[in-house]
Amino acid sequence: MMNGTKRSVVRKAFDACRGAFISTGIFSFFTNILMLTGSMYMLQVYDRVLASGSIPTLVALTVLVVILFMFMGVLEYIRTRVLVRVGLRLDEQLGSITFDAVQMHAIKRTPNVGAQPVRDLDGIRQFVSGPGPLAFFDTPWMPVYLAFIFMLHPMLGYFAIFAGIVLFIFAILNDVVTKKPAAKANETTMISNALTEESRRNAEVIGAMGMQNAIRARWQKLHADALTDSTHVNDRAGSIAAFSKVMRMMFQSGMLGLGAYLAVLQEISPGTMIAGTIILSRALAPIEQAIGQWRPFLAARKSYARLKLVLDDAPIREQPMELPQPKGRILAENILVNIPTVEQPLLQGINFKLESGEAVGVLGPSGAGKSTLARVLVGVWPPTRGGVRLDDALLEQWNDTQLGKFIGYLPQTVELFSATIEENISRFEPEASPEAVVEAAKMANVHEMILRLPEGYGTQIGDGGSALSAGQRQRIGLARAMYGNPVFVVLDEPNSNLDAEGEAAVIHAINKMKETGTSIVVIAHRPSAIAAVDKILFIKDGVQLAFGPRQEVLDKILQPPAVRG
Repeated sequence: MMNGTKRSVVRKAFDACRGAFISTGIFSFFTNILMLTGSMYMLQVYDRVLASGSIPTLVALTVLVVILFMFMGVLEYIRTRVLVRVGLRLDEQLGSITFDAVQMHAIKRTPNVGAQPVRDLDGIRQFVSGPGPLAFFDTPWMPVYLAFIFMLHPMLGYFAIFAGIVLFIFAILNDVVTKKPAAKANETTMISNALTEESRRNAEVIGAMGMQNAIRARWQKLHADALTDSTHVNDRAGSIAAFSKVMRMMFQSGMLGLGAYLAVLQEISPGTMIAGTIILSRALAPIEQAIGQWRPFLAARKSYARLKLVLDDAPIREQPMELPQPKGRILAENILVNIPTVEQPLLQGINFKLESGEAVGVLGPSGAGKSTLARVLVGVWPPTRGGVRLDDALLEQWNDTQLGKFIGYLPQTVELFSATIEENISRFEPEASPEAVVEAAKMANVHEMILRLPEGYGTQIGDGGSALSAGQRQRIGLARAMYGNPVFVVLDEPNSNLDAEGEAAVIHAINKMKETGTSIVVIAHRPSAIAAVDKILFIKDGVQLAFGPRQEVLDKILQPPAVRG
């Protein structure tokens, strides 16, 4: 059962931070009011202190200004810390969900997702914790400054409004001219990064088959396109930012000139002239800051949209209650697997039953759907119709964490983690029992091989297990599948990278698991892998053609066609 409210999980995370945003707005109100301190001090010094020559007045004003500036500094510090904490809270609320969504989309093979959601969350957190939001919190207080300038003199107020309108037009122009190019630049960068990651994963193939120049040329073209789009965005945003900065400086000088003109006409005092210029500078600063932060804002907004889309497409499942320890009975009920882009079902009409301690071998030509069946049996791919039952309960009725302890899985392509052999075998269980790790290794007949490694079970195997051979990785993966004595184990091509000794280890492991009551599914091409199974399931083009005792099914599928007389 999927929780529909999770579809707005990103929005809910921001809503949970609403109080922090409101408090930041309140702090921004007082901070922006206190921003008038400098201009008021200047006005009082020019119009009162210099006119009266009173030193005590100057001292009193100076002490008051120092206190107000210190108070403003504290408020500025607090609102900055609040935004940093907001970023951390968003990461805490969305981090685990985002990580799970990445895994779910990897299972679904969703194109162009990869690890991008994690990077998007980092981008959102960095923007929220940085100076960008402060510019947007300060901009709404611009009318307060303009109203204050009006109080000094209407002509100064009209001039300030004109300056604000001009800079606001620059801000809108910045959005218009950079929005689409920024989206294109981001897309091309993602494609270029994806090719970089694919090249890293396939480095051996690229090097062995002389693909280096071709792949590099392809990457250089994508990277050049990304750089061109990024440069285009930077040029546009930079030119607008430069013009807006120049215009702001011109308006400040213009305000000073207008103030001087009014002072000559004795309509305002020299102090008012200086104060009006300072206040205008403060009124226009948030707009200029917003223009400068516009590209990070667009990037954060794009990251928000992508992250929301990814999490919407991978809603978090509500975990059911834990069920009693299963015995390992497996029932596949009329399994149908369809994907939208393919008209022909990947699997259809799959029905079989396994009792505890039984092993079934799944045979069939390449592309028959054997690996798809393996993913369905361990709960990685939910079937379109039908289901898999473990001790009468459908897999989706089990708690995910609890179910994982009862299932062992050796995929066709074994992926290990950059950690120690012990951590990989123990499935990164926080307080894994060394005895259980060794037991799994011995059942997989890999204990002696591990002890021959430099650090034994503490050997670091490198990125993806690069320090091990393909056969060693497969045998470590087999030990991982057997760790904790699972009641149901699925082995997909367990001997594909093994020599005769390794194949013997697989047969030994299957027999050991059968003795402990584990039900086993072995998917194989080579007959040696099914030497220890009790039954055979034969599928072709995703359709089950035979299921029954091993020799009976083998005789049926291997029987030569009758010769016609």
